[in-house]
Amino acid sequence: MRRFSILVGLVFFSAFAFSQDTLPKFNVGNLGNDIKGNARIVISWANNYDSLKQISIQTSHDSLKNYRTVVSITDPNAKLNGFADNKAVNDHMFYRLFIVKRDGSYFFTAPKKPALDTAKTFVSILASKLTTDKKSEAVIKKPDFVPSFYVYTNKDGYVFVNLPDADKQKYRIKFYEEDESFLFELKNIKQTGLTLDKANFMRAGWFLFELYNDEKLVEKSKFYLAKEF
Repeated sequence: MRRFSILVGLVFFSAFAFSQDTLPKFNVGNLGNDIKGNARIVISWANNYDSLKQISIQTSHDSLKNYRTVVSITDPNAKLNGFADNKAVNDHMFYRLFIVKRDGSYFFTAPKKPALDTAKTFVSILASKLTTDKKSEAVIKKPDFVPSFYVYTNKDGYVFVNLPDADKQKYRIKFYEEDESFLFELKNIKQTGLTLDKANFMRAGWFLFELYNDEKLVEKSKFYLAKEF
């Protein structure tokens, strides 16, 4: 099992890093390889939000897709926060943050690659509230919600359907209210990218969906539509 270090308070002593980027901006620093050759990547940020439910760090070889969640931060409302990935696959992966607000709405930050710290930044752990015992072992929290790759709300707040191979498959999607009452169905979808009108959903909040390829269930998940005012 991979082991990670979670940094709650971080101070970076270098010529260019006396302050952290404030969310939704964040820092991704490359501290170089350890003696075993493993990359050491530090993701950190300052937080001015006061009502966050979840912050998850995600990584991918591609800047646009195939992201996986590395860890969810136990205290997303900490004013200075971060994470040290001491077992990174390499030093040129993309990182982004998945941030969920208290009202259930969520967004992704722009992805970033690690920047090599030529000033030999020194990282100091100031405090840790994320411990399970006296040895201060960090708690790795399971994400509360991970958005679908196929159906999600985009940065403009619209429901977007992402089916890269739709022209070769027999996709259909059933949409439901949060109480599982049926709303509508999209059949024989051939567009690889499709934006749905908000009028189809008539309200803000959580909605459920089921994605099928012919008769096979591909995914069953949910998404959140935020209010426009």
